[in-house]
Amino acid sequence: MLARITFRASLRPRRILKGRYVSTLEGNPHIYVFPDERSLSNHLLTLLPSSPPKPALAIGSTSKLPPTPDSLSENPKFLSILRSVLAQYAHKDPYVISQAQALASSSGSSLGSGGAFFPQQKAKRRTGHGGAGGTGGDGAGGASAQGGAGGGGRGGYIHVSDQRNPPDYGRIAWPEDIFGSLEVDGKGNFVDGTGNYQDSGSYRVLTRDGCLGLSPFLRDRLKERLRDEEDKVQ
Repeated sequence: MLARITFRASLRPRRILKGRYVSTLEGNPHIYVFPDERSLSNHLLTLLPSSPPKPALAIGSTSKLPPTPDSLSENPKFLSILRSVLAQYAHKDPYVISQAQALASSSGSSLGSGGAFFPQQKAKRRTGHGGAGGTGGDGAGGASAQGGAGGGGRGGYIHVSDQRNPPDYGRIAWPEDIFGSLEVDGKGNFVDGTGNYQDSGSYRVLTRDGCLGLSPFLRDRLKERLRDEEDKVQ
């Protein structure tokens, strides 16, 4: 299990172009930090290094560095883009594909990236600990407690989860770490070719474990979409 992300310092300088430096979050070099010109005391968090940044495409604005769940105001437009990208590409992520294949195997019973299998039933939204504005609860439970173990060629559902805090073997991710779910058949293939992605409605961009921990594949797809949107934003 990966160690919990700790923001040991507010910013980390990172050179990206000759003669130009930008700052990134300590613990997540993929997230850039810029002053928020709309407020003297705030900073924008973005996935794109463009300067000046486009507030409309930022992850959000924070009144503190390092950011906290209470200090970050999530950007609804960014979240909408994130959900769209996940719905379009989650089933193509090599990491997610490996989970689907594990579900179909005789030994499949849990997800390494953060979720339990839900054989022959719709994945149900759970409540969990608050950490990032989520609802209260007693935390991540075992696979059997969350709908039963998968595998054995029965198919079911798998979670697509943030990688900032992967759960222990056989346990489900926290609700605020779950992006959504995909449906898998008994052969490890995504139903209808896409898995019919279902958004969890409980995901939070920032928790005490870190900020937006996407897989490399999904992060690249999201950045591509943001660059396309950037050309449209004045």
